[in-house]
Amino acid sequence: MTKFLDTPIEYLKGVGPVRGEALRTEASIKTFGDLLFDYPFRYVDRTTFQKIRGAKEGDTVQLVGQFISTEEARYKRSGRFSAIFQDESGWIEVIWFQSVKWVKANLKLHTPYLLYGKIGRYSSRLNIAHPELELFAEVSPEKLARLVPVYSTTEFLMTKGLDARGRRKLMEALISQFQPEHVPENLPLYLINKLRFMSRYDTLRAIHLPGDDVERQRAEDRLKFEEFFFSQLLLLAARNHRKLQIPGIPFVQVGEKFHQFYKEKLPFALTEAQKRVVKEIRQDVGSGHQMNRLLQGDVGSGKTIVALMCMLIAIDNGYQCCLMAPTEILAQQHYTAIHNYINDLHLRVAFLSGSVTGSERMSILRGLHNGSIHMIIGTHALLEDTVQYHKLGLAITDEQHRFGVEQRARLWAKTEGIPPHILVMTATPIPRTLAMTLYGDLDVSVIDELPPGRKPIVTSNRSEAHRPQVNTFMEKQIAEGRQVFVIFPLIEESEKLDLENLQAGYEKLRIRFPPPQYQISVVHGRMKTDDKDYEMQRFIQKKTQIMVATTVIEVGVDIPNATVMVIENAERFGLSQLHQLRGRVGRGGSQSYCILMHSYKLSKEAKERLQTMVKTNDGFEIAEADLRLRGPGDLTGTRQSGALDLRLASLTRDHKILTAARNIAQRILEDDPGLKKEINRPLLKYLSESSTLSKEWHRVG
Repeated sequence: MTKFLDTPIEYLKGVGPVRGEALRTEASIKTFGDLLFDYPFRYVDRTTFQKIRGAKEGDTVQLVGQFISTEEARYKRSGRFSAIFQDESGWIEVIWFQSVKWVKANLKLHTPYLLYGKIGRYSSRLNIAHPELELFAEVSPEKLARLVPVYSTTEFLMTKGLDARGRRKLMEALISQFQPEHVPENLPLYLINKLRFMSRYDTLRAIHLPGDDVERQRAEDRLKFEEFFFSQLLLLAARNHRKLQIPGIPFVQVGEKFHQFYKEKLPFALTEAQKRVVKEIRQDVGSGHQMNRLLQGDVGSGKTIVALMCMLIAIDNGYQCCLMAPTEILAQQHYTAIHNYINDLHLRVAFLSGSVTGSERMSILRGLHNGSIHMIIGTHALLEDTVQYHKLGLAITDEQHRFGVEQRARLWAKTEGIPPHILVMTATPIPRTLAMTLYGDLDVSVIDELPPGRKPIVTSNRSEAHRPQVNTFMEKQIAEGRQVFVIFPLIEESEKLDLENLQAGYEKLRIRFPPPQYQISVVHGRMKTDDKDYEMQRFIQKKTQIMVATTVIEVGVDIPNATVMVIENAERFGLSQLHQLRGRVGRGGSQSYCILMHSYKLSKEAKERLQTMVKTNDGFEIAEADLRLRGPGDLTGTRQSGALDLRLASLTRDHKILTAARNIAQRILEDDPGLKKEINRPLLKYLSESSTLSKEWHRVG
């Protein structure tokens, strides 16, 4: 970054102190560089024009005409300003609901305008809401012969004259001063030539002022590659650094406890996928380097058994291990399962959460400190300063995206000298592209098959018209001794309404499934923990046949006797969440069912989500569909790092660019781990000096 790009934004022609402050607060644009790297989000093709008469609802049009009349409507809390826009073929209404005052003051009647916007419909009439406008006399011939960039703006920026057109004028002012020396090359010449990229200077000019669509595409391709390439370079360098520089406790033997469990206590044969993952982990922990491995496995794929076998390897080598889960229910479930598996291996396993207090807590803390406790399973309570280990060799976190980076670091720092081996587990299948970007510095293992005997869950979607048949089906399942989940959405914005829906749903179920023949548990996030646990236990102990709940049961409830999952308003859930909820049934050997109840009117995307659920039980296929439908979002929680900053690139659309970028980054680091070679000097310089990347690079470089 040069001094030119560090210049405060106020010094750009057309900005000044007032607009400068607006850009700082509203758009985080503080310098010339911030403005340069704030790319357009779309382009207007100024080479084509339409007529009003031929326009249809949904079309995006560019019109030339004039406003012939205006009208303002005032409401209690808002207003609406409308105008009639006319060309030689006809007229159309144009509406503003925001920035009404500014539009009213600046709009000129009977003056030619260039108008760009999307045709909508309001009260059976076609209209255009909030179009882009430019006085036709001020549009230069060059502008009409190229793609025009459109930048994001806000209502406040518009009041300062920084609408789409105002933002464009600022960029033109910046580009007029922009020189090649302001942006030194950040890619080596051999890479630029091999990939046939434009220069960095030409790329940045073309992304803002492309001559045509081909030039825009070439600029986009290079910038997308850069975004992926530098994030992969950092992630792979971090991985290399860990493998080469951070020592790990060498678990040299697979000893007595492991063999005793494997040969005598294992309740079922491991799947080939489980065997493969155990082998990968054994190689890691025996290598003398610290293991950092992500274990992905769909709901019910047998991650807990794999985790237990890893813990037994640690114990056989004289070390303690811990397993941390995000909720008390999930932690308790892990504890119960593991305790049952190893109850006569003469090992001490303990459970610790916020609810464990008094003498019991003190006894556990003493046992951890003196080494008499071999395994500890718990919640965030394991992070507390009072929890001290004798020799911690393996730390496992389940549903790890629920823990922040700092929380995990506190757990891993509970040893002196050599850090423990790390295994992070998730039942949220992660698409390959997302795993590469979020967890590119971890080794990844996947359990991609279910244990034998597990039947695929039969999924169907039903509207309210099918309610009687659904109730009859639930009745039959209960008569066979099975249990049923009925899940209601709980979305924060309408929490009060959702709880009312849950309560109304509960009342309807009580009428259809009356006591004393039927008993119903109710669980939702606003209940006290003790009340929630009491209701959960009643269901676990089969004292109730139906559990009415919100998504608090999404992770961590393992009830093999529950065979039916009814999800109300299923269209309001994301695909990943629906898949997690469905995974709460099908835990035993009996055939299980998931029924997606939905309203009559469904959006196209909601239909696709529900159809995907009906079509497949494969979590990875569902995760790919989820990524395609809604982007990465919070699919697995966000990696807290400056390494991944995607402004143009899309994990969904640009997976080929991502794969190429990762492969190239890998080859460069294999040949030149510290980027010390002369040909890679541009990479080292850019990583060392970039405001967003330098901290990450200095940590691993």
